[in-house]
Amino acid sequence: MKIAISPVSATPTSSANPAGAKWVMAGIGRSRQRGVVAIEFALIFLFGLLPLLLLMMSGVLIFAAKQSLTLAADNGARAALQYSANREVTACQVAAQSMQWLLTFSGVTAPDCTDGPIVVTTIACPANASLSCVQVVTSFDYKTYPFIPGTQTVYGWVLGPISSTAIVQL
Repeated sequence: MKIAISPVSATPTSSANPAGAKWVMAGIGRSRQRGVVAIEFALIFLFGLLPLLLLMMSGVLIFAAKQSLTLAADNGARAALQYSANREVTACQVAAQSMQWLLTFSGVTAPDCTDGPIVVTTIACPANASLSCVQVVTSFDYKTYPFIPGTQTVYGWVLGPISSTAIVQL
């Protein structure tokens, strides 16, 4: 509702605007705008910032999983060097300890070391076929066990399992 204030009498009138009168807005002030900023913030946070934070957090978790797999493969390969009897079993156990949080997350209780998240094999060394090497491969299937549901389709570059390989010469 607009109220015209006459410049001569300074009494409000609701008639047509007399010449030189100032229009004042009544009823629309700060009291009607209270809470709008909170609603706008909630909507921006919900639809803008929260999805961005979820994608960033899942990316950080994928990076942490890759680092854990690399550490597990390296530790398993080092363990195969230290112990002569049952190299493959020892390498598998040490690798499983290093990536325990990923095994727990995916529901694997005891890896069999021939197929699955940890594979330990004795192979011919790539540089010299007359020497033997131990290869430790650790993997995590992100498509089957995503950290945040729905992100396996967002991260299209994670097409297969995330894996890491370490090879040591015996």
